[in-house]
Amino acid sequence: MKKALKFLALAVALFSAFALSAKDRNTILKVYNWSDYIAEGVVEDFEKWYFEQTGEKIEVIYMTFDVNESMLSKIENGHEDYDVVCPSDYIIERMLNSGLILPLDFSALGSTPNYIEQCRSPYIEKMFRAINPEIDANDYSVAYMWGTTGILYNTTMVTREEASTWDVVRNPKFAGKILIKDAPRDVYGPVLIYLKQEELKKGTVTLQDLMMDSSEESLAAVKDYLLQVKPGVCGWEADLGKEQMTKNRAYVSLNWSGDAKWAIEEAASVGVTLDYVVPEEGSTVWFDGWVIPRYAKNTKAALYWIDFMCRPDVAIRNFEEMGYSPSCGAPEVLEAMIDENEYEPVDLSYFFGEEATAVCVDPVLFPDKSVIDRCALEHDWGQDTEKLLSMWQDVKGSQASAATYIVIAVVIIAGIAYFAVSAASKKSRHTSRKRRR
Repeated sequence: MKKALKFLALAVALFSAFALSAKDRNTILKVYNWSDYIAEGVVEDFEKWYFEQTGEKIEVIYMTFDVNESMLSKIENGHEDYDVVCPSDYIIERMLNSGLILPLDFSALGSTPNYIEQCRSPYIEKMFRAINPEIDANDYSVAYMWGTTGILYNTTMVTREEASTWDVVRNPKFAGKILIKDAPRDVYGPVLIYLKQEELKKGTVTLQDLMMDSSEESLAAVKDYLLQVKPGVCGWEADLGKEQMTKNRAYVSLNWSGDAKWAIEEAASVGVTLDYVVPEEGSTVWFDGWVIPRYAKNTKAALYWIDFMCRPDVAIRNFEEMGYSPSCGAPEVLEAMIDENEYEPVDLSYFFGEEATAVCVDPVLFPDKSVIDRCALEHDWGQDTEKLLSMWQDVKGSQASAATYIVIAVVIIAGIAYFAVSAASKKSRHTSRKRRR
């Protein structure tokens, strides 16, 4: 009997696999994206729009991932035929260098408007060109969301001046109230920028030089600095740290702008005042973008998907639900961001053009040009990445302090309580971001 059941189960599995493979892949689009990284209804609306544009039916099989490397390994091994995926900047660079992504064939759009090129921000175009000086990444990838790395701080306990330097994470005044992202790449860059201030001022190195610096000397310097920071750190966190900030359990957090925006709004609802600043020494910018993997089966629908994501109204929908900065540089996106009653004018000419030299938008989501001028794009280190990970493990160590365990326990309990309440209430505008490293 047991053998018969096993045989039946195997037969069902084989039949299901055959049925899926037998489907015409021209009618299926496999999308692989980050968790909680698209507005509700967008997938269904794309299916309708695709039929309107092409007269062809499409079924989107939408899958999600939480770690760049897990997504990449499936593509590198050729085990999955995803049609379009959304990796982070350094993974786009790695895939581009390895020949794992296909060039974008705009002719496949036919008479459909090319929103990709029409709405591309000059800043995004410039930064993607910097991914690989020899291969223009704009021909292979399209930005989706972007942001900066900076300091999220409690304005009651920390002044803006104190938060405007990376050295705030070493300030003994805030010992035990400091959170650091458990993201070696995003911590290494800012710390190295801080340590190399003299060289930067003299012009002997540039910010972009530092993003490629994997030398033993620099790794040792960053490691030494972080070991000095470590005694005051109450947690090395991946995602729940922003909630600790909203509850006054930490005062300083090295964080990403998207998470900072979420925390600022959540904290305001409970009477806690948070703010975000990109330190004066300089920082890094990050991007997530769409690419078509080498093993894609439906490249036409993949290009239409990317084009649809660049359509201004779709970009605005995704922004309004997720709260991360859209990469679409269309005038409609800028107009949707403006709030003259809430914000002071900032110079966004770098992103939207000369007509945006003084516009009232949230500077956390769209920083002033003066801030962007001191930010650099992170790069993939290739095989040297292992040196970075080894340094990071040495800093964190295998032994945690009692205070760290207490913080972890509190974070877990708070997280469970938070998500239990959230599940029973309306979905928050800003979802969790599980993206980096």
